[in-house]
Amino acid sequence: MSRLVVVGASLAGLRAVESARRAGFTGAITLLGAEEHLPYDRPPLSKEFLTGDGTPKHFRTEDALRTDLDVDLRLGTPATGLDVEQRVILAGNDAVPYTAAVLATGATARTLPGLPALSGLHTLRTLDDAHTLRGVIRPGGKVVIVGAGFIGSELACSARRMGAEVTLVEAAPVPFTAAVGDEMAPAITALHTRNGTDLRCGVTVTGIDGDDRVKAVRLGDGTTLPADVVVIGVGAAPATGWLAGSGLKVDDGVVCDETLATSAPGVYAAGDVARWFNPLFGETMRLEHWTSAAEQGALAARNAIDPSAATPCTLVPYFWSDLYDSRVQFVGVPTADEVRVVAGGVGEDTLLALYRRGDRLIGALGVEQRRPVLRMRALIGKRVTWDDALEAAAE
Repeated sequence: MSRLVVVGASLAGLRAVESARRAGFTGAITLLGAEEHLPYDRPPLSKEFLTGDGTPKHFRTEDALRTDLDVDLRLGTPATGLDVEQRVILAGNDAVPYTAAVLATGATARTLPGLPALSGLHTLRTLDDAHTLRGVIRPGGKVVIVGAGFIGSELACSARRMGAEVTLVEAAPVPFTAAVGDEMAPAITALHTRNGTDLRCGVTVTGIDGDDRVKAVRLGDGTTLPADVVVIGVGAAPATGWLAGSGLKVDDGVVCDETLATSAPGVYAAGDVARWFNPLFGETMRLEHWTSAAEQGALAARNAIDPSAATPCTLVPYFWSDLYDSRVQFVGVPTADEVRVVAGGVGEDTLLALYRRGDRLIGALGVEQRRPVLRMRALIGKRVTWDDALEAAAE
């Protein structure tokens, strides 16, 4: 009997299950999840989950998964190995056979080397992490966040709303450059400045002091920051350790071709863990975005159950972030020959910037420009010319 095994009860994993059933797959489906929780929405963890009532958003009920989608759901069961010759996935004491598999194990929070084992030192990646932070961030408390990327920045906004004193520390001279490019990164940084957040750029953490719990963070410029809570937000690493010895090609993620197929027959990957060749841009990429995980999960499952009809993954990267009262969106890729602001400006309430490579539109950044950015995403997918993109923006 045909069996699809999806490793990772994440957004990508859930969309893979749903997509397989929508495509008419009638074989057995097993969904393995390392966490005890039903698939849940991650973006709110650094935002409204912290500042609201702490209720997670689960995508589906257990009954819907087990009954409506007829899924063999195994939560709290992390995969520990993959045997591509025998076509089995090791999970707990079981060897789960597959005819097709989708790997959607996501990523784990990176940390800093040499950190002491102190209470009050946290990362934010999982629902359990978020629950813990809700209990320790308090009005008047001193919170130091290391890493001013979007997760660190969102967390800084939330902690301030919760009444804490927040210092945001970033090693780079300007944050967000990897996400939106050197030219436009100051536009996002300006949101912190305008909202009074204490942002320290161009400094590294040299040590964390404390006895049983954190008391202070030492910086490379000689500054010492008092701290009750320290959150390390320096990015995430693809969760590929469990694949050691499998023979699967891994290089900053599970390496895939344009259809999300890995180096092993019948095995595909999706979401944060997948590093694939995107023919739309002619480059290899690994994305940690909500939309990419959803779209890749659905496509990987369709390709896995019917490889003869596999289609390439030509998605246009898209992410958004809510910083203070502003919605920041980016579509495409930031490595451009030219960046042109076509509405608003750096430091203003609104901004729309377009990114050109050669004669093509390849990216767009928006601050409070929701519909225009989504329109640009569609145009990037159609490979429109720069002139056509400028004309569309003018409209």
